Amino acid sequence: MFDQLTELVKQFGGDAVVNNPAVPNEHNEAVMEEASGSILSGLKDMVAGGNIGDLAGMLSGKEAIDMNNPVVKELAGKVTGNLGEKFGLSPEAAGGVAGGLIPQVLGGLVSKAQDPNQPGFNVQDIVNSIGGGQGGGLMDMVTKYGGQFGLDQDGDGQVGMSDAVAAVTKKSGGLGGLLGKLFGK
Repeated sequence: MFDQLTELVKQFGGDAVVNNPAVPNEHNEAVMEEASGSILSGLKDMVAGGNIGDLAGMLSGKEAIDMNNPVVKELAGKVTGNLGEKFGLSPEAAGGVAGGLIPQVLGGLVSKAQDPNQPGFNVQDIVNSIGGGQGGGLMDMVTKYGGQFGLDQDGDGQVGMSDAVAAVTKKSGGLGGLLGKLFGK
């Protein structure tokens, strides 16, 4: 996952980092690496903190990936702070890098995850990677037994990540309802 994020940061880092006069040229590569690491650790922190709903909404591609998105805001704060601390960038300069980079990188991640021609990018792998491998067991169990409990949210005859995203983003029930159905509560 880190390699995939790093590639997206390099792809979109031209204006936000390389062509940004506030970032000294000798720091371009290191700033992009720090941004990649900060984005990944920020996503992991969100999962660890239970902020699955906002993340699932973003990964579903149904929410705008801009500075109004709570995931983007949280990651921008983390990246801004880290860039200021490690490279001495002013809050405005670090915020400009974060604001110019994060929405594009996350948008690219979501686009690639939803593209069937991108086998290295899929939502389940992203969730597993962000969750440190912890998402796999739950998703495997939901996929295997979920159909028996009415968890097929999209009616395709299979229970997969799209069903989990649909369940998490629904106002009634959400993830608790999904797990309650699975475990008979």
